[in-house]
Amino acid sequence: MSERPTIVLLHGLARTHRSLAGLGRFLRANGYGTWSQTYPSRRLSVPELADTLAARIQTELPDRPLVAVTHSLGGILVRHMATRLPWEGVVMLAPPNSGSRLAASLEANPLFRWYFGPAARDVARAENWPAPPTPCAVIAGTRGPSVGNPPSWLSVSLGLMPRDEPHDGTVTVAETRHEAMSAFATVPASHTWIMNHPETRRLVLQYLEAFGG
Repeated sequence: MSERPTIVLLHGLARTHRSLAGLGRFLRANGYGTWSQTYPSRRLSVPELADTLAARIQTELPDRPLVAVTHSLGGILVRHMATRLPWEGVVMLAPPNSGSRLAASLEANPLFRWYFGPAARDVARAENWPAPPTPCAVIAGTRGPSVGNPPSWLSVSLGLMPRDEPHDGTVTVAETRHEAMSAFATVPASHTWIMNHPETRRLVLQYLEAFGG
């Protein structure tokens, strides 16, 4: 029987590993080992973050089969680490795979640049990003503005999110898609809390099992 992969949980921009703690507990209860650490998402560029994380994972999980489960920016970082680690797949939650129109709209704003840092500017456009590891599954949120996602009200009120496209308050469903994905689903969740939705967790487990883990 082949060895089950370790699930590398990568959080989103301006979050910490604690944002994925509940999902990690769920995966461990279903027999998966997990690895999750906070990385300096607001201080470094996407390539710098990918370098930092790849080196850390190589040191702490040597010679281990790996599958990534990511939130938002975490999915873009995995793309930049695609050929550097022994990935056996990735499940992306709300990734801006085709770039973020929200980031593009705000990248010239000094407050946005100060608070979110260089990685937020990097995700404004997706030119020349590496393809993700395969198999690749994507789960997108469709809730839009919600009480638990205060920034979503600002983005919608300022007209930064399209009125005629489904979105999670931060990323549109269309922005999450990638031509390499082998599975895709939507859940009625906001960007901030998509990892805690019961349907998200069910789908993550389903995709991991489909990957052969």
